[in-house]
Amino acid sequence: MDPQFKTEPIGKLGILPLTGCEEMAKRIDYYLLRSRLERENDHFDAYVRESYIINAEFVRFGSGEGKCVINDSVRGYDIFVLCDPFNWGVTYPMYGKEQMMSPDDHYANLKRALSAIEGKAKRISVLMPMLYEGRQHKRTRRESLDCAEMLRELCYQYDVENIITFDAHDPRVQNAIPNKGFESVQPSYQFIKALLKSVDGLIIDHDHLMIVSPDEGGMNRCIYLANVLGVELGAFYKRRDYSKVVNGSNPIVAHQFLGDSIGGKDCIIIDDMISSGGSMIEVAEKLKAAGAGRIFMYSSFGLFCNGLDSFDKAYEAGAFDKVFTTNLVYNSPELLARPWYVNVDMSKYCAYIIDTVNHDESLSSLLDPKDRIYTKLAEYGLGPLAK
Repeated sequence: MDPQFKTEPIGKLGILPLTGCEEMAKRIDYYLLRSRLERENDHFDAYVRESYIINAEFVRFGSGEGKCVINDSVRGYDIFVLCDPFNWGVTYPMYGKEQMMSPDDHYANLKRALSAIEGKAKRISVLMPMLYEGRQHKRTRRESLDCAEMLRELCYQYDVENIITFDAHDPRVQNAIPNKGFESVQPSYQFIKALLKSVDGLIIDHDHLMIVSPDEGGMNRCIYLANVLGVELGAFYKRRDYSKVVNGSNPIVAHQFLGDSIGGKDCIIIDDMISSGGSMIEVAEKLKAAGAGRIFMYSSFGLFCNGLDSFDKAYEAGAFDKVFTTNLVYNSPELLARPWYVNVDMSKYCAYIIDTVNHDESLSSLLDPKDRIYTKLAEYGLGPLAK
């Protein structure tokens, strides 16, 4: 689906990738160039160029201090800054040692880039697929509200007009910036596309497939996909020990299943992120013990903070069949090489979103992918359009 626009871009498009986002920027740039060259109404010298990527350097001094240097003009541009705060695959020198970049380091680079623009851009949008401090979205005791503070700082100090993110842990955090643009995009279509391409013999109906939420917090994304696919929905309830706090949260005592019979059904476990992965694996094991067929895990963001060993062991034990995560955050070479892993490419979708916002048109058709899901299912002889 290539977008067709009725309006001209509001300004010259520029994509400014932060450290660690260079490869994603190149893929987005490729799709933008291909799409725009095929459209007649964009054939203006000001808008169709050899590349939309803005050349920027993030320099580090020996002490670890840094700065951003933008080598291309940004005057009058509609700038989209790409930021992956969770890319631990990049390092910087500090006192002769290599330091792994933390989310705080990436966020500091983002502010450096915005500062270097110096107010010369026509408009600035930040594409941050996984929100920095997105899990720290509400206050349950005397604690900081980091995500809200980040949004307010970007929008009201650095004049960012739009925040574009994916599958926000809690989209209500946008209440911190009520007068600015905030989009939390669900990559449901891309997951279904990757699932159909990677898995044979899927039967998508009430008797053969179930969507499972690993906790009550993830029900909304699961309800949407279960309704679109017309399949059963199940959920696990996390019983926690509220007398203890471990690593900032109350430890999980047990997972209890709420839903219809699982016996013989393929199950898709859906969550916004895989952090350590312990909860996802425990849920998969419980589903297998209850007689589930094949088990597929899907998460927008695969962080795998505790490494891949636990997933290797669970896969070898037959607890699950495939894990799907997107390339919206850093994927290590070790993860990409795993036989149980499927990478969901989001670069084309990001290009569509950037193109649409640059033309100042509605994102509604991209935010609700129901029709595209049905069309893709029909290609495989599945879904309502195949009947």
